[in-house]
Amino acid sequence: MRPTTDEIGAIAASLRDHGYVADRALATALFLSLEMGKPLLLEGPAGVGKTEMAKVLAAHLGVKLIRLQCYEGLDQAQALYEWDYARQLLRIRLEGESAKDLDERERDIFSDAYLLRRPLLEAISAKGEPPVLLIDEVDRADEAFEAFLLEVLSDFQVTVPEIGTITAERPPRVILTSNRTRELGDALRRRVLYQWIPYPTPDREEEILHSRLPGLSRRLGREIAMAVGALRERALAKPPGVAESLDWARALLLIGRGFLDEDSIRDTLSCLLKDRDDVIATSAEEILSLAQSVPGQAAP
Repeated sequence: MRPTTDEIGAIAASLRDHGYVADRALATALFLSLEMGKPLLLEGPAGVGKTEMAKVLAAHLGVKLIRLQCYEGLDQAQALYEWDYARQLLRIRLEGESAKDLDERERDIFSDAYLLRRPLLEAISAKGEPPVLLIDEVDRADEAFEAFLLEVLSDFQVTVPEIGTITAERPPRVILTSNRTRELGDALRRRVLYQWIPYPTPDREEEILHSRLPGLSRRLGREIAMAVGALRERALAKPPGVAESLDWARALLLIGRGFLDEDSIRDTLSCLLKDRDDVIATSAEEILSLAQSVPGQAAP
């Protein structure tokens, strides 16, 4: 029997070494995705580390990260491949009235040398150790692109009419992320493993802060974790994610603070809150109170 418990623990430890604190459920989902060869869909609020997870996974495996950033209006050509028309036209002009027949000239200009590989084809045609393919914010693409994506991920092969069918020697490791701006289709969900990533608890957020910022004092790490955790429970337009708490901690370190006070909060609030109404509705005094309201706070 495979020592899966040890392997899952080793993945969690390696991710931690690369600055990502993953809980047991996420480490298990990654292990299963790698072993089963199935894409992993990560859903959760913005800023909880979904994209960072793919980056750290690539570092953990020692392979290339290929990222497809999804957005409204993304089409197949932008995700798959395009022809380098400018270079093709230049080649035609340079050849002029050559002795080559039409078929031969067409084969020349529609060859691999003139093919611009976009993220999906780049990942499928990669040689050697398969890369990590990050399909980021897939919920921002439309349903037609989602259906196309489902077809590509099912077979990991692409047909380029002028060249032929390109099939992955070894399928890439695929991570999809979604912020739930729209509901993904059932067909896609059936093809993937799924993991929800919530906002971390204050204890885990504190652990994340110290993992990424070793120079952070225990007191400041605890105060940031408690303040940010409490702010997320409020009706804010844009609740701060882990990325914002890390930026806030870095800013406080840069101005030489080892603990929170009202002045330091006012000076660095732009790192934490990214919406005008949220800034207006939240005072430095309130944030300081949230940071210090929990018994058992670490001593300086």
